Amino acid sequence: MGNFSFLMMDTSSFALFPLVFLALLAFYVAANLGANDVANSMGTSVGSKALTLRQAIIVAGILEFTGAVLFGQGVSETLATGVVNPDSLGTNPSVFVVGMVSVLISAGVWLQFATSRGLPVSSSHAVVGAIAGFSMVAGGLGAVKWPTIGLITLSWLATPLISGAIAALFFSVVQFGILESVDPVKRLRLWVPVLSFLVIGVFGVIVFPALKKPISVVFLGLGWDIPPLYGVLAIALLGVLSLIIMSWRVLAIPQASVNAPPQPPEVRGETVTDESLTTSSLSSPSSLSPPSSPSSFFPLPSSFSSPSSFFPLPSSFSSDLVEKLLGRFQVLSACFVAFAHGSNDVGNAIAPLAAISYVRRTGVIPLDRFDIPLWIFLLGGAGIVTGLAIWGKNVISTVGENIIELKPSRGFCAELATATTVLVASRLGLPVSTSHALVGAVVGVGFVQGVKDVKFDTVKSIILAWVVTIPLATLISAGIFSVLRLL
Repeated sequence: MGNFSFLMMDTSSFALFPLVFLALLAFYVAANLGANDVANSMGTSVGSKALTLRQAIIVAGILEFTGAVLFGQGVSETLATGVVNPDSLGTNPSVFVVGMVSVLISAGVWLQFATSRGLPVSSSHAVVGAIAGFSMVAGGLGAVKWPTIGLITLSWLATPLISGAIAALFFSVVQFGILESVDPVKRLRLWVPVLSFLVIGVFGVIVFPALKKPISVVFLGLGWDIPPLYGVLAIALLGVLSLIIMSWRVLAIPQASVNAPPQPPEVRGETVTDESLTTSSLSSPSSLSPPSSPSSFFPLPSSFSSPSSFFPLPSSFSSDLVEKLLGRFQVLSACFVAFAHGSNDVGNAIAPLAAISYVRRTGVIPLDRFDIPLWIFLLGGAGIVTGLAIWGKNVISTVGENIIELKPSRGFCAELATATTVLVASRLGLPVSTSHALVGAVVGVGFVQGVKDVKFDTVKSIILAWVVTIPLATLISAGIFSVLRLL
């Protein structure tokens, strides 16, 4: 371990090299986290066709990076100090440094293996298991904070069940209250304010609490400090009202089309006259053939190709319009999930590097909260975006296509249930996995949709990966730490 002691000595080029190597390791872990966790959270949007794969990668990349850089501090501190008892590692910080190197390697290896198989696993569990592994080798069983491990195990059992139940409730309301009603468009108009409030409210409560400083506003040359709560409420209210107005405008299009006055029929862009009907239009044998579709005979509004102004809206058209609007709600919810995920789960990748950087600066093991340099957050955010772009397709396919067939209404309910579950758990102080919550929510929607439509072979593989994540990460980390300690 003497080879690692120079990490805390100075900032010469010789001491900087291992820090660069460790930064690359952290980037590697962040890339695998982006490929697994972020792809997992965006899978429902891609599977329902609310976003294309390229759009999902761009949107998630921007919001994940922003969330990681702006609000990633708290989770990183907790992971670095919440699983291991520093006192059990003695007074030699190099033991802690070697242990965190083991965590980076083992977590990255396991996440890459799971991603290559398209299995959505919990990066939090992988990192926690890896920290527990080196801690037991370094300081014995007493080095691990077992209550934390117990809470994580409890959350593994409860998270997918709770999220699945909430998703089933949401989708039952959407299916029976909107989709299967006599007039889905009219019913959705009534539900738009409620859905808007839920989306902005649930995701806003996740994101905005990080804004703790007063918001400065300059108006007419006067500087006003707005309390955070007022600023958050104003932003939320503006978001709800904007979403309601835009949604009602979308749903008003077909009604305006139905009420539009009939327009003169046109042929090849020219107005049909009585003379043309009696001469040119009857001179060709093709003109005697029946029209290929009603739209070729009956007039259509210029802003809408279907339905005709002579006919009421067909049910299939109404369903498509409802799904289109719910797809917009799903895209918005996916943006909030990506931002919240970046602010919370970036700590899984950068916590070990942040702890090593702290030891290098101070020469002591972090015991409580500590400041993390900005460059570490930038590194983590960049790694997440890179991994999502390169390897994210596998897990996106599993969540979005290989559990149930997703439509925007189903994907929206799954994401809303996931956010609700994570929000409630965080308020109760329970560590939960976004991966577990989202997969449980998708399965819950599948139960309402029809149990026979759920691909249980995929679900079994995912559950097996969940079960082995902590034990395997623990064993891998313990083995790597044992080897590094002998060097």
